[in-house]
Amino acid sequence: MAKTYVNWGSGKVELAWEQGSDLPPRELITSVHGFCFFQNRLLLVKLKHRGWDFPGGHIEGSETPMECFQREALEEGYVSGNCQVLGRVVVDHEENPKWDENSPYPKVGYQVYYRMDIEELHPFRAEFESVERQFIAPQEISGYYHGRWQDFYQDILDAACRLEDGVEGVNFY
Repeated sequence: MAKTYVNWGSGKVELAWEQGSDLPPRELITSVHGFCFFQNRLLLVKLKHRGWDFPGGHIEGSETPMECFQREALEEGYVSGNCQVLGRVVVDHEENPKWDENSPYPKVGYQVYYRMDIEELHPFRAEFESVERQFIAPQEISGYYHGRWQDFYQDILDAACRLEDGVEGVNFY
């Protein structure tokens, strides 16, 4: 299990990556994200307020986590395809003195991660929060994050790369 600490706002938060297909209770899932692949290339979307990133967001209404990821991939990257759950990031505020019970997020919550094998590229319209999309070699990703890419995220991307077409052991590196 990969683990790191980040500063969110003014509080220290522990993030721990847990690979596997078991989903946490839906009410504890704070967001859903994923890596989308097309012809061995990784989709990045340029978001209006964050720069280059991979698709993801918050569950709406009665969506399942997978439905949320499929919607976010369509809204941000204008892609659709088959998805597999990779695992989850445990977002632990136990050591965060700034967390309070009125927070919209649980003290211990989860971000669920998926891999999508893109089956359809839809025309890119920039109607939501993304302004551009591109496909890159997975090993180029750190160059798009300008200091924000960490080994922690590399572990998740590596898990996604190993699931190429559902086959364990494939790695782009």
